[in-house]
Amino acid sequence: MLISSNNIIITLVFNSSAFKHDVTENDIETAMETTLFDELIVGYENKYLLIGFDTNTNLIEVMYNLVDEDIANIFHAMKCRNDVLRKLQERGDYADFN
Repeated sequence: MLISSNNIIITLVFNSSAFKHDVTENDIETAMETTLFDELIVGYENKYLLIGFDTNTNLIEVMYNLVDEDIANIFHAMKCRNDVLRKLQERGDYADFN
């Protein structure tokens, strides 16, 4: 799947583990198109956390790594956990998620 994010075309590849929590490919693609937060996870060189909306406008968290500059390997996706939102709020990011 090709997706445009910040005017960059990225190919998404999905590990089977990305669907472990009943999140669909469409949900993940939608989250990546409606990104609210996308950042390298502290302590990792190539592990990113993205938060966006799924196809039902629920917040989901997606974890991925970059295979190269135009391929993202999606390996985790689930309903956004409260502790993740709390950490973002503590940092001052997206304090209005409640």
